[in-house]
Amino acid sequence: MSWYRIKQSGRGKRRPPFAIAAERWMPLLRRLRKGLIYAGGTLLVLFMAAFGFLYYLRVQALPASSISQTSQMLDAQGHIMDTFHAGENRQSVPLANISPYLVEATLAIEDQRFFDHLGFDMKGMARAALVNLEHLSRRQGASTLTQQLARNLYLTHERTWSRKLKEAMYTIQLEMHYSKDEILSMYLNQIYYGHGAYGAEAASELYYGKHASELTLAESAMLAGIPKGPKYYSPYMDMKNAKDRQRTILQTMADQGMIQGTDAKAAGAEMLSFVPLGTSKQAGIAPYFRDYVRYVAVDKLGIDERLLSEGGIRIYTTLDPEAQRAAENAVAAGIPSTSEQQAALISIDPRSGYIKAMVGGRDYKTNQYNRVFATTRQPGSSFKPILYLTALQQGSLTPVSQFKSAPTVFTYDEGRKTYAPSNYNNKYVNGLIDMRQAIASSDNIYAVNSIMKVGPENVIDMARKLGIDSPMQPLPSLALGTFPVSPFEMASAFGTFANGGVRFEPTAILRIEDSKGEVLYEAKPAAVSVVDAAHAYVLTSMMESVFDTGGTGNRVSATIKRPVAGKTGTTSTDAWLVGYTPELATAVWVGYDKGRKLTPLEAHRAAPIFASYTENALSAVPPKIFPLPEGVVSVYVDPETGKLAGKTCPNRRLESFVSGTQPTLVCGAHGDSAASAGGDGDAKAEQTKSWWKQLKRWWAD
Repeated sequence: MSWYRIKQSGRGKRRPPFAIAAERWMPLLRRLRKGLIYAGGTLLVLFMAAFGFLYYLRVQALPASSISQTSQMLDAQGHIMDTFHAGENRQSVPLANISPYLVEATLAIEDQRFFDHLGFDMKGMARAALVNLEHLSRRQGASTLTQQLARNLYLTHERTWSRKLKEAMYTIQLEMHYSKDEILSMYLNQIYYGHGAYGAEAASELYYGKHASELTLAESAMLAGIPKGPKYYSPYMDMKNAKDRQRTILQTMADQGMIQGTDAKAAGAEMLSFVPLGTSKQAGIAPYFRDYVRYVAVDKLGIDERLLSEGGIRIYTTLDPEAQRAAENAVAAGIPSTSEQQAALISIDPRSGYIKAMVGGRDYKTNQYNRVFATTRQPGSSFKPILYLTALQQGSLTPVSQFKSAPTVFTYDEGRKTYAPSNYNNKYVNGLIDMRQAIASSDNIYAVNSIMKVGPENVIDMARKLGIDSPMQPLPSLALGTFPVSPFEMASAFGTFANGGVRFEPTAILRIEDSKGEVLYEAKPAAVSVVDAAHAYVLTSMMESVFDTGGTGNRVSATIKRPVAGKTGTTSTDAWLVGYTPELATAVWVGYDKGRKLTPLEAHRAAPIFASYTENALSAVPPKIFPLPEGVVSVYVDPETGKLAGKTCPNRRLESFVSGTQPTLVCGAHGDSAASAGGDGDAKAEQTKSWWKQLKRWWAD
């Protein structure tokens, strides 16, 4: 029976289901209607507030863009040696005068949805957030071109919430005030492309020597990749990184349909021609040093590159302009202008670690590679003093310890391997020689005998303490400098010898101040004692013999009119002289970039460069002897026997020893007795007399 009939008959009192449901849901519907009314009202208020905020932004003028200030680099005397300013190399051009390839390449790699968003790429932000969340670190960013433009024009690069809020406001204002083409034009005219070039036009001139409108696809893709990190993607700094990024951009352009895949592949394979990085700014004094200072400021000290370029900061450096000029002149005069041979010179004040001069090559304009930091060249015999210092400190050898200078086959690795070194030009004494004689003549057989006694592991440990980080292996050949070391490391190590065994980390920057004069960084070099002063002095005393008659550096002894110690080093492709006075430790290397063999004449060019530089750099400084520390004794010895010399010994030599290691037996080969040996008092008197004689000679010259 239907519900209608039941109701008409009056026999049923059941209510219809929809009535019951309506009664139950009615209060909820009333509350929902009320909520919708409130929500609608709230949305209306928010809409009106948003409209009012946007209207405010529309009528509110954008702030003036950040005004860049000239940053300066100063030498040790306070003279300006370099300036950095964005305005010096910025040329604004209309968007129509920029190659469409560069525009598309920039959009492809920086902001693919530029023409579709209103300043913020929500899809890109979501993708970046997922990637960063997956890796629990900031792997991707999602800043649009408009956001980057707002940040570069109006804000600093500090990472604060207030800066991010301002960036968002200025991004909205830029989108409201300017068209997309205008924003794109502003971006391409102000973005930093490295090496002081701001904007596409300046960058095109810098890298390719042409207008931005003339850029090819390959050139544009290379250029578009630089702003992400100029110090990493500049072809002048790292061609491999630059080329990899160029190909990534080309593939991205192909994936987005901007170019054909075949065009991307062809452009990626194209060999580009770059203009040598040789502007008037780079042509000044110490260009290699200036590059190194910028590297230290940005990569090691964390100074923002934009702040360096236009933040008005001052960088106070350690460079001595007189020493630098002496270095540049010595290198220029030391190698004929027609030669392709290269050179490097680095000079450090051992008393502080301050870098006083740096020459990384013969012509910065044509080649910016700084050979001072090259870790591909073998130091040869110039490495031997590190071995001998290890032996002296161990007490296993003294200046009169003897080995036979003759062809020798050495066995190592528990007898499984052999090593047969030879002397230069196969010249041997074929008799016993001591350490002083071995250093002066650079005897290789003596050096390998020494490392077999000392242990190559201990020599490597000493090298590490002296600041040498280049890879080495504990092999007998280590004694002969077969593992590459940079001139920078060698100068630092020898500076420790000069400073009585105390090492300072090489320092190029003394202080960095911001535009208000507030100190952003200040160097505080720490002194680290590597060996005691007595061992360092005894080594220095022996290394002075290199410049005596019969020493490998005797050709320049007449040029140097002051106490100097050092060591030559020669391989088939490299020639070195690393030496020092009490005021300067200097490493000089000469050779060819591609490992070409040196002629005998070319191999002898390092020593004259060292001598010329040292004398001219210290021309205003009176000669000083190396100070005699506590714990050193001087006695007369007989070089033939290594024993105390009697008064009748024909070749008695005054020798320095660490106290307690001097010989005690008297040479009896010439009929002497213990009573006839020269006493310690006589030795000291003779040593003092010798010092005065040397000083008089140096002053007279």
